[in-house]
Amino acid sequence: MGEKVKPLYRRILLKLSGEALMGSLSSGIDNRVLEYFTQEIKQVHQLKVEIAIVVGGGNIFRGRTAGDRGISRVTADNMGMLATVINALALQDFLENADIPTRVQTAIEMRAVAEPYIRRRAIRHLEKGRVVILAAGTGNPYFTTDTAAALRAAEIKADAVIKATKVDGVYESDPVTNRNAVKYETISYLNLLNLGLKVMDSTAVSLCMDNNIPIIVFNFNQTGNLLRVVLGDKIGTFISQEGG
Repeated sequence: MGEKVKPLYRRILLKLSGEALMGSLSSGIDNRVLEYFTQEIKQVHQLKVEIAIVVGGGNIFRGRTAGDRGISRVTADNMGMLATVINALALQDFLENADIPTRVQTAIEMRAVAEPYIRRRAIRHLEKGRVVILAAGTGNPYFTTDTAAALRAAEIKADAVIKATKVDGVYESDPVTNRNAVKYETISYLNLLNLGLKVMDSTAVSLCMDNNIPIIVFNFNQTGNLLRVVLGDKIGTFISQEGG
């Protein structure tokens, strides 16, 4: 028999963007993307890795840009947090259809559709092998879902924040507009902040720095990449205290 594969991380916080759920659509949820996400997550779940997920809501509503439409920032952020719950429920449905036990917990209570976020209960679900989707951000306006991901990762003592993107790491400039942009294999939290690289907002990065939680930024659109990250393959960009 072959050697048993051992993951590098025991418990992860996976950050998914709401925009990624659109796929080729102009807005809303592309079921083909949900199916793809489910299969990628299933590979990792089968290794007994404990998985918590924070998903954004930008495919439905972006609070930060709603001010241009005459909606106050606080109201808009509340609407954005509700959008993340819609995405979380959709992802839960697909995961459970693939025989992956899943719980949705929300920072804003809505007991008819999901559990309220309770740290100890979330940890207990993870220990029992359930994927926990943490929705509604932090429950507060002015905080992004990136910050929610960093906060929840600290609370549940995740080994890493794994940020899924459409590019293969952090670059010195936008690789879409600059073909000569240099990719960072590793970078420190402080250098990331000082260079103003917008892979995550500064509050999220500072939270990870203060709690010494590494961040791995990788391309989720390439099949098998999430599994490779969890196994410790050097893909994407590794952000830590000691990074370059």
